[in-house]
Amino acid sequence: MTDLRWDEHVARLLDPTDGGCLAEVFIEDTTVADWQALLDLVEEQGWAYEFIVGCFVLPLPRAEAVLSRPAGARCPVLCVRPAPEVCAVFRFLGAEQIGFDVGLGELQGQEQLDVLCGFLTAIGRRLGRPVPMYVEGDTGAPFLGYDAAADRVRALWAPPVD
Repeated sequence: MTDLRWDEHVARLLDPTDGGCLAEVFIEDTTVADWQALLDLVEEQGWAYEFIVGCFVLPLPRAEAVLSRPAGARCPVLCVRPAPEVCAVFRFLGAEQIGFDVGLGELQGQEQLDVLCGFLTAIGRRLGRPVPMYVEGDTGAPFLGYDAAADRVRALWAPPVD
């Protein structure tokens, strides 16, 4: 359960026809240790996942191994399902940023919103930092995210007052 309610405002924020079909999350200034903490969290929570390199599903490696791959090697992808209907896709682009996206079409209703909030909260608590979510392709200002100081997920954008 979460404090964030599926209402007109949140439904608008997560509308896949309004801002694109994906929401992107970028956690800046991370390290290999942060990536490993994330991988450990995925396993500890028992979330379903697939670690994919090219077209091969492989066992989940240590963060150090995947982030020290040779130049030109395929970028691994980690698909995490905190619930069957919600999938987060992580790309191992570098140690300095944890990034993933979530399909907005999967986040339609209070139940899926609660899953998302629980997922963002678990990651934020494990890393001890905010977990901001942005409209696809726009990293200007997050619209929703885990606020580490408040220890909750909240809407970060409000529509202009008419």
